[in-house]
Amino acid sequence: MRITHQKFFPGLVLGLAGLFFLLPVRGQGLLDPSVKPDPNIPVRKVISGNIIHRFHDTSPISPSGRYLALFRIPFEDHYPVAGDYGEVVLVDLQTGKDKVITKSFGWEMQVGANVQWGASDEELFFSQVDTTRWEAFTVCYNPLTGESRKIDGWMFMVSADGKKLVSHNLLNSFYAQSGYGVIVPEKFRTRNHGLVDNDGIFVTDIERGESRMVISLKDMFEKARPAVGINDPENYQIYGFKAMWNPQGTRIMTCMLFYPKDGSRRKVAVITFRPDGSDVRCAIPTDQYAKGGHHMAWMPDGEHISMNLEVNEQKPGLEIVTFKYDGTELTEVFSPGSGHPSYHPKGLPLVVTDAYRHETSVTLNDGYVPVRLLNTQTGTETLIARVRIPDVSDNSFRLDPHPTWDRTGRFVIFNGYGDSSRGVYIADLKHYTQKTLNP
Repeated sequence: MRITHQKFFPGLVLGLAGLFFLLPVRGQGLLDPSVKPDPNIPVRKVISGNIIHRFHDTSPISPSGRYLALFRIPFEDHYPVAGDYGEVVLVDLQTGKDKVITKSFGWEMQVGANVQWGASDEELFFSQVDTTRWEAFTVCYNPLTGESRKIDGWMFMVSADGKKLVSHNLLNSFYAQSGYGVIVPEKFRTRNHGLVDNDGIFVTDIERGESRMVISLKDMFEKARPAVGINDPENYQIYGFKAMWNPQGTRIMTCMLFYPKDGSRRKVAVITFRPDGSDVRCAIPTDQYAKGGHHMAWMPDGEHISMNLEVNEQKPGLEIVTFKYDGTELTEVFSPGSGHPSYHPKGLPLVVTDAYRHETSVTLNDGYVPVRLLNTQTGTETLIARVRIPDVSDNSFRLDPHPTWDRTGRFVIFNGYGDSSRGVYIADLKHYTQKTLNP
């Protein structure tokens, strides 16, 4: 496979004279415990007490910058069962005060209730479950008025303009991968044996309150070009997973998960398509993904995707790569990769990511993981923070920092485990973003 080199943001000019401010920490330099977080990046804990923010591809800071929307997990030592609830929490960043908005029965350990903002501070979305009928739906809450309304549709991600929701099947998500859906009694879930046409990816028009399956798993598999890479789908359980809007709302990315019925290792493909379910492309087929890879995210241009992927077997660990929505223009941009990478929202050549403790190309496996700032143009790396994570025997209870940019590209928000409790931190990267823009 040929790895190309492509510039995605031709309007950005960055002189070499302005690059002196990036610490010359490369690759495995972060394994050196003497490497300290950059003092030019202030970090503060905002709140703790079993609190997390959602994920690495959405900002918990409201569009105006006034509020921080989070989720409180009720416990950290056992898996939730149907009827357990957590709390949607709002922090006023001006006053420092926090309040519980409501209880949510629609959550799991990794992303909580998928709490996220729409186009303004008047649109805060989260998942909910009606425990009398065990139906999952979405709530839109207005923090300015206290009013809320029910939306009959599932949500994994809301579009940037706040007009549409997209989701995989949140009920069956338990079988796809624990931590990213909602918990209901088992009789309300369905295992997908082979290719099915009654499960897939769902889009909800918020204003109309209409939700529909825009593409089934069967159609996704059969229409994808190039082919997904599975010759015997009848021998797998198959699920959709992590449906994500691009910033422009013009394309959806998701994963197809294939679990062999013989219990062997699952297979994964990255699929993209238009919001009406047309133009289905297999960006990363199962054979490429099987070499090693995880955690994709849309780039700001809405045409390209970044992720960790094994494309250079001569280097330890994964590489961070970018590629077009159809799988072309595959480019290695940084090595080693790790964790949950995402690009600067304004198109700067800056990526933030964390790491799993087992990714020993960048961690010491000592109970701490780095929050990394990578410059893909210079290949240099800056340590934002070393984050403590809980020592868990069940991976479902892990805590990932999930570093994410705010919408302005100045702040990075991440989870941590200070004082033996999950909490949320904010790092101010004004020093780096300003000097990148004005070298």
